[in-house]
Amino acid sequence: MIGFWIAAAGLSAAVAALVLRGAARGLAPAGDDPALAVHRRQLSEIDELAERGLLAEGELKAARAEAGRRLLAAADQSAAWPREGLGPRRVVVTIAALAPLLALGLYVVVGAPGAPDQPFARRVAEWKAGDPAMLDPPRIVAILEQAARGKDGANPELYRNLAIARMAGGDAVGAAEALRKAVRLAPQRADLWTALGEAFVTSEEGQVGADARTAFGEALKRDPANLSARYHLAKGEIADGRLDAGLSSWRAVLADLAADDPRRPVLAAEIDRTAQAGRLVDAAPQQAAAAGEVTPDMIQGMVEGLAQRLAAAPDDPEGWVRLVRAYAVLGDAARRDAALKDASARFRDQPRVLAALRQAAAAPAQTLNAPKSDAR
Repeated sequence: MIGFWIAAAGLSAAVAALVLRGAARGLAPAGDDPALAVHRRQLSEIDELAERGLLAEGELKAARAEAGRRLLAAADQSAAWPREGLGPRRVVVTIAALAPLLALGLYVVVGAPGAPDQPFARRVAEWKAGDPAMLDPPRIVAILEQAARGKDGANPELYRNLAIARMAGGDAVGAAEALRKAVRLAPQRADLWTALGEAFVTSEEGQVGADARTAFGEALKRDPANLSARYHLAKGEIADGRLDAGLSSWRAVLADLAADDPRRPVLAAEIDRTAQAGRLVDAAPQQAAAAGEVTPDMIQGMVEGLAQRLAAAPDDPEGWVRLVRAYAVLGDAARRDAALKDASARFRDQPRVLAALRQAAAAPAQTLNAPKSDAR
């Protein structure tokens, strides 16, 4: 607290000095001071006398030094507060002095100058002793982080709860970090691997990336019936262009859900939309997009996923045929021709595949229109 008052006093003094300096400049007379002009003229006259040879070298230096001293003294005098205008000067000085005093009085009335400092550890202890239902996620995170630094640091359940609190606070990356520690402490727990995969998916904005697939794969090794891991791995397959395999896995998950499970209708609707989008890649996207059954972004995303999968695993003739047909239907001639060229070179010894590729490239292009809203 003493340090605060010292800093506040120093800041107030600095501000007051700046105000007074600005006021002094503002009250200085405008234009050049006649006294300064006289001293400058004396310097010029000394130089003229020296040029005419009327001053010796020693006398010249002494004369110039004395004239320069008088010029500097006159300049300092002109920059000082003027003798006239004492009224405005007193107003400025009064305001500069009263401002910090008024600020101090306001702080004493509104603030709490006598309150002692509250170390963070003490605040965390108070939160921990209070009602947990009244704590927000950041405070819960602080309590759990403090516990993790203590004797409970080897408890995987603590890190699972910490991940839940961080996720509730919008910190998906921090949640994944906590779950990494949890699975290191309890690698046999499938639920921790599943939670880690879900944290990765959240941090990657819904995409099932490589880290998420690894975590879900570990969860399935320990619990082959794990619904969340099966769902997300199937979603990754669909994103890679393996539509049939992904949909088959999703249907298996749907069959294992209880009839009254609230996730069942949501998954069923997602299966229908994805299957419809997959058919449109090979058929007629215009009609379904206009009807609002799927979005153009969904179709484009599936085509992009198929292209990425074929780039990683190109020995799939049916996948190349679907990709060429998709580009043709979407009207992307450049990508259609590039995919056709790559596939034809790869399967040059398979006439049936080449014929299917040529037929796919000849598919008529159709325009994808965004679904129109029913404005009333």
